[in-house]
Amino acid sequence: MSALGQTGKGWAGQRLTEALLAVVMLTRLPAPRLPDPAPSLAAASWAFPLAGALLGGLTALVLGLALALGLPPALAAGLALAAQVMMTGALHEDGLADCADGFWGGHTRERRLEIMRDSRIGSYGVTALVLALGLRWQALAVLAAAGPGLASAALVALAMASRVAPVALMATMAPARDNGMGHRARGAAPAALAVAGALGLSGFAVPGLPILAPGFAGGLAALAVARRAQAKLGGQTGDVLGASQQCAELAGWCALCAALL
Repeated sequence: MSALGQTGKGWAGQRLTEALLAVVMLTRLPAPRLPDPAPSLAAASWAFPLAGALLGGLTALVLGLALALGLPPALAAGLALAAQVMMTGALHEDGLADCADGFWGGHTRERRLEIMRDSRIGSYGVTALVLALGLRWQALAVLAAAGPGLASAALVALAMASRVAPVALMATMAPARDNGMGHRARGAAPAALAVAGALGLSGFAVPGLPILAPGFAGGLAALAVARRAQAKLGGQTGDVLGASQQCAELAGWCALCAALL
């Protein structure tokens, strides 16, 4: 029987361990030591939006403190975004940059995968990071100027919803390599994807925060990353999972600004 089918105290303990693993894998925040043996990343994938909620909440706190100190919205948004990147260790940003370099810097599947494993960053990766971070910064600054409370709610909602994207790819795509993060993360169960999706959308349960536009835009962005990865690599990798989160979040920010402003 799968972990999702367990009941009783053991079931609750297993869910807590999986949620803790999601925080450990997706952030650089201090966390208790995982029990041995730890659950698989696929088993913990349902809790990715919970890790996003933690990140979004802490980022919103930084934004609120910066605004309370009298900083202008643009500067407060930059500090909040910098804090978020530090809390994740730029994990997803690294995946976006590696995918940009690999997808457009190699002419064969093998060469693309080799480029994506190179720790050095190329011009495609730099361009992708500058555009992605710049657009997220601008979107947060605009919303913070329009309404700090709404901007804080958006930080939490998009951090949660965008982390459904890698779960969807884990559940529907084969790994492109026989090792690495993508291989270890393979095989997320449909039930885990369903729970992650419900949790991800729950972040929009705030009055005045639209769900259709950012949800639809984020889903399309994740689908675009998945189709590109399938065509270029023949499957997903850890970098592809990170890129899907980044693209889903960025598309969500743009759609949210279009819907609200």
